[in-house]
Amino acid sequence: MRAAIMLAMVLAVPAPTRAGVGASVPAPAAGAAHVRVLPLQGGRNFRDLGGYRTSDGRTVKWGLLYRSGQMHDLTSADYTYLQTLGIRTVCDFRDTRERTAEPTLWPAGQKPKVLSDDYALDMSAMRLPGDPSTWTHDQVVAAMTATYPKLLEQFNGQYRRMFAELLAGDAPLAFHCTAGKDRTGVAAALLLTALGVPRATIVEDYLLSNQHMAPLPAQPTGFWAKLSPEAARTFAGVDRRYIDAVFSITDRHPGGTMGYLKEEMGLGAPEIAKLRALYLTAR
Repeated sequence: MRAAIMLAMVLAVPAPTRAGVGASVPAPAAGAAHVRVLPLQGGRNFRDLGGYRTSDGRTVKWGLLYRSGQMHDLTSADYTYLQTLGIRTVCDFRDTRERTAEPTLWPAGQKPKVLSDDYALDMSAMRLPGDPSTWTHDQVVAAMTATYPKLLEQFNGQYRRMFAELLAGDAPLAFHCTAGKDRTGVAAALLLTALGVPRATIVEDYLLSNQHMAPLPAQPTGFWAKLSPEAARTFAGVDRRYIDAVFSITDRHPGGTMGYLKEEMGLGAPEIAKLRALYLTAR
């Protein structure tokens, strides 16, 4: 049921020489066209986080930070395209079952450093009462809203590791889960917050998943076949209330969300300054 509900869910490509701690990240190729959603045949919600303006007038650099869903369906042409991006590090947030069921099939010699943990995703908040065919939109929204704050705790270690890689300059970096919307959506929200992107823009980026998710199957099977069309659509999408539930936790932390990033993600003032120096354009 964990994989079927898709509570979560980047890509990767080979990586030349890795930069060490304190090294500057490489600049994107000169003259490269910037696209929010990458043009992939088998991509799932694969997006560049570049181009977003920060509160102090800077811009997130293109070609360095990517979010996505699973990459099991990428084609050989997709991997050829992705290789041009030079991705060094991939943070795969999927659990053991998800990675086993849909492995990422890297072409020979193109595998970047992939970071993942063996674990079972905690889906306790998703155990709704009654027959799945009777579940309503409101029930699913309430369950998903209750689930999101739990992601902060369960994925604290993986999110901290992602930030450590970024501070070490091991970018371009991609992070992903299965659908690229829940676990990945929380990671993107924390990252963009650390970079100084306004909350409204962060929410807009989060909601883009509703436009770029893989479509539901025309003839659903397994768990999906048990759901009403309304419940299936709700499970497969995102809602502002979900990410607001995360921010309601971080905003209540002493010092607000920046205090949360310091205490829970290890991002004090020096680390925040370094992230912004690496991944934002100059003032």
